[in-house]
Amino acid sequence: MKRTLFLSIMLVLSLCIAACSTKPAKPSANDVMKQAYAQATKENKNVIIVFQSSTREWCKKFEASINDESVKKLIDDNYVVVYLDLMEDPNKKELENPGAIDILTKYQGEKAGLPFWVVADAKGTKLADSQIRSKGASVNTYGQNIGCPAADSEIAFLLNILQSTSKLSKDQLTLIGKRFAKNKQA
Repeated sequence: MKRTLFLSIMLVLSLCIAACSTKPAKPSANDVMKQAYAQATKENKNVIIVFQSSTREWCKKFEASINDESVKKLIDDNYVVVYLDLMEDPNKKELENPGAIDILTKYQGEKAGLPFWVVADAKGTKLADSQIRSKGASVNTYGQNIGCPAADSEIAFLLNILQSTSKLSKDQLTLIGKRFAKNKQA
């Protein structure tokens, strides 16, 4: 009897430890996007979707740039920003949003590298992305991904997209450009 009680207690205890030590799964990319589109509709904003990986330096720089205190409010006042994590190292797969690769492919970013970002309207229609294309090419064709803007031409490309998809003023765009210029390699 004592042995059965002891084994029962040990089983319950081990199940509790296992349950407590398990990290909650990342939300699916579809759930993240549904929530973002609903918020964008409610707030009359567009959505910036950032596809990233926790181990890539330029992904970290992009996230740091748009979350920098000098520009975060400007971005948040004009966009709903969401991050979808994918392409993690094999030992970090739990950091990925399930289904993120499908959304990346939907927006023609699967060949682009990371970070890759998209500006979409509240219905999910792509308005722009981080790919520079030949003049006159459709936004739905493949181009050259700039990832995290750092060079002057890349920053100008980003600012042009922000100007055409938001209500940011020229002064505000200049502030954003100055922040991204800090990403230039020495």
